Amino acid sequence: MLAATPLGQARDASARLLDALATADVIAAEDTRRMRSLAAALGVAVTGRVVSHYDAVETARLPGLLDDIRAGRTVLVVTDAGMPAVSDPGYRIVAAAAAAGLPVTCLPGPSAVTTALVLSGLPSERFCFEGFAPRRDGDRRRWLEPLRTEARAVVFFESPHRLAATLATAVDVLGADRPAAVCRELTKTHEEVLRGPLAELAAWAEEGPVRGEITVVLGGAAPSAAPSVESLVAAVHERVADGERLKDAVSTVAAAAGVPKRDLYNAALARP
Repeated sequence: MLAATPLGQARDASARLLDALATADVIAAEDTRRMRSLAAALGVAVTGRVVSHYDAVETARLPGLLDDIRAGRTVLVVTDAGMPAVSDPGYRIVAAAAAAGLPVTCLPGPSAVTTALVLSGLPSERFCFEGFAPRRDGDRRRWLEPLRTEARAVVFFESPHRLAATLATAVDVLGADRPAAVCRELTKTHEEVLRGPLAELAAWAEEGPVRGEITVVLGGAAPSAAPSVESLVAAVHERVADGERLKDAVSTVAAAAGVPKRDLYNAALARP
């Protein structure tokens, strides 16, 4: 089973997590020391076998953990904070267990993604999660480019020492006025949420230093107004002049602009 662990406050642990830590036959922990510290803070005596389960060893651990499950042992997978498999180890064992027909379950609980989304104050009926921002500037720009028109809120993680560079690049690519929120040290003593346009948040991060665990939320892109049908007629005629059939030219131009094909077709016929 997978189980979410507190982001910062041990009291956020669920009763089911306490029971799982106390009774699991095997605990696969991203950091065994942090898992034992959490158990101690919760007053839980860990009796099962504890193995490390971080990125570099996750694949190598799979055969042994699957054998444990086949043998009827309860295997508990936890990460340092939040939900396993969300930018943390976990999804490989779920996929492998499912492929082998072995039972998998999850004990729900804290997640930095949804916590930041709620605290951002941004519309969150629909959102997407982008994991960690790329480290290199060129990669960041290419990663941000599709988000220009992303209508959903976007949540991603960033390290504190790269935050200023990432926000500055976001200003260049997404615009200074794109609404956003920077959530720092969620649920911890020094929790801080800064909300505002990207330009303001980038200026704050540049002043530095920024410390702690960082989750960023970008507001969805404002819907762009569809161009008028009349303004697209010239583009249709250009494609026809290049040898494309009128019907095909209308279909291509209308789909790209988000206008009805019939309206554009009639306009193109009316203006030969």
